[in-house]
Amino acid sequence: MTEENALVSLRGVGPRMLERLAKLNIFSLTDLLFHLPLRYQDRTRARPLGSLRPGEEVLVEGRVDLSEIKFGRRRMLLCRISDGTGSLLLRFFHFSNQQKAQLAPGVSIRCFSEVRRSPSGLEMVHPEYQLGAELSGQDRPDSLTPVYPVTEGLHQIGMRKLMAQAVERLQQNTFELAELLPADLLDKKQMPSLREALLFIHQPPADIESGELQDARHPVYQHLIFEELLAHYLSLRQLRHRMHAHTAPVLKSGAYAQQFIESLPFTLTGAQQRVYQEIQNDMQQACPMQRLVQGDVGSGKTVIAVLAALAAVEQGYQAVIMAPTEILAEQHFKNIETWMKALDIRVTWLSGKLKASQRREALAALAEGQCRIAVGTHALFQTDVEFSRLGLVVVDEQHRFGVHQRLALREKGRQGNRYPHQLIMTATPIPRTLSMAAYADLDISVIDELPPGRKPVETVVVPESRRDEIVQRVHRACQEGRQVYWVCTLIEESEALQCQAAEDTAEKLAAALVDVKIALVHGRMKPAEKEAVMQAFKQGEIDLLVATTVIEVGVDVLNASLMIIENAERLGLAQLHQLRGRVGRGDQASACVLMYKKLSQLARERLSVMRETSDGFEIARRDLALRGPGEILGTKQTGLLQLKIADLQRDQLLLEEVAMVADKLLENDRACAEALIARWTGAASRFADV
Repeated sequence: MTEENALVSLRGVGPRMLERLAKLNIFSLTDLLFHLPLRYQDRTRARPLGSLRPGEEVLVEGRVDLSEIKFGRRRMLLCRISDGTGSLLLRFFHFSNQQKAQLAPGVSIRCFSEVRRSPSGLEMVHPEYQLGAELSGQDRPDSLTPVYPVTEGLHQIGMRKLMAQAVERLQQNTFELAELLPADLLDKKQMPSLREALLFIHQPPADIESGELQDARHPVYQHLIFEELLAHYLSLRQLRHRMHAHTAPVLKSGAYAQQFIESLPFTLTGAQQRVYQEIQNDMQQACPMQRLVQGDVGSGKTVIAVLAALAAVEQGYQAVIMAPTEILAEQHFKNIETWMKALDIRVTWLSGKLKASQRREALAALAEGQCRIAVGTHALFQTDVEFSRLGLVVVDEQHRFGVHQRLALREKGRQGNRYPHQLIMTATPIPRTLSMAAYADLDISVIDELPPGRKPVETVVVPESRRDEIVQRVHRACQEGRQVYWVCTLIEESEALQCQAAEDTAEKLAAALVDVKIALVHGRMKPAEKEAVMQAFKQGEIDLLVATTVIEVGVDVLNASLMIIENAERLGLAQLHQLRGRVGRGDQASACVLMYKKLSQLARERLSVMRETSDGFEIARRDLALRGPGEILGTKQTGLLQLKIADLQRDQLLLEEVAMVADKLLENDRACAEALIARWTGAASRFADV
């Protein structure tokens, strides 16, 4: 770092301040200038007291009419100020005798805070203020005042003082920021320079609409938005490039795969065959495969994963398949174990809920190479898990895992410079523009064809008030020999509350449907209990399964043809689509009933989409439009994609050009690409250091 870029060159920055700034990922003057405001306050003009409304943040000026200490539940200092148009109460819970003396009647005062309603009228609580003596000769700011992300020990005033010094150096050209975007791009897009953009953002003129600034809709943001998208795209491409510099075992499919395909009671769809060929081509290379397979619910991704695993086994290597939930991982294990018995291939199960003796046995089988395929949950990448010869890592429903978790599992198979191949799968289709930004480190395959004979699921939306009708519909379905899911959801994250709701629902349904065999499954049950219930449901011993959303993925019961989802308005489109995919797997007509209590406009639009289409890719596109990328990628998919200012939905039209510029930089100017990554991704760029 150059001396001019060092934070210690700023007044007020010593060892303790450096520690506080580090908590905000600020390690240099450049980092400080790229620490962008969350929002803005208008302190450029004082509002008449008579025009104030509750909820506004405003600057006011007036004269103190009354100042007194009141004793209630808490001791407080109350001051009444006026300006000829109205009056305002100032309330202080923490104050000194000196403050009480300063805030005497007749003193001029300038305050800034949020206006609140109280029994005494409008008020401000603990406003920032200046008194008459301090106001003399001091003008109000001529630009909007930024509000920055801060941390303990570093508050807004301190942050603004540091930022003012950095901005002053930028203004006076004593500190220079490298212009990293190509000059022809700046001309073509008519973007301001980086210096102009940052000066504007940190000191915006008072006549600018603050909403445009807060939402980054003002044209001055285009430079920073393009840079940030470019930096994140480059960081992922860099990860891909560095992985290609490593070696991987050459895995060719053989007799095992052929026997497995011949044993299946169905023929692979054209899309499955195409994707399998793409995976085969990758795994026969001596560099690690990094492929994402997207496929709608029921498109047959698991079969493709098993075929890839068999290529590893054929060449004397191990394969591991990781799923995000116990119930999905258990189903994968049961299916794969059944399939592999005919081939005499041992499959091991590993989860966090295994007994100590079972875990020791599983770990030994993996470490000694006795087990060729391992299936499990997060437990697979824990420290004590060792593989003998890991050749392939499969991650199912990858959006439930973070980037670092995916990389941690891959590290388990590292031997020197050699890494296992990686196959990532998702049943949550990702719109093309979003996948360009989120998965630029991966090759993408799409299984865009469902097996023949799959009938569309009729979807209806009904209010809670028609619950009795729905219960009768369930009764009729069960009497006809069909099976039913009843899914209970709660908006609370508490698993205990969700399980309680499911238990209550199961009791009520049992009372209403005395001749129906009802069972319950939820996340707090022991794995053996869940497995027993699911097995009984699968074998037709249970008519109605009441469940929490643990059955969202992986449960495959051909005779289940009706699903009721309670409080459907509380779930996102992707989750609703996943749940609905549990029915319609047999040859009879199937239906999904979305039952709601109260519909917001967003929930109404979401449920309308479910009624209109069963195409997972169309649902994903609509989900992106309704809720933004965070919901589609999953809350844990943060690794390389924590955007400060860009918005993948708003800025998706830039992504194709971002990709073209990135490819040119990687080909012609790697130093510039590295500088962009360092500028924007900071700590996150460590993920690319592989």
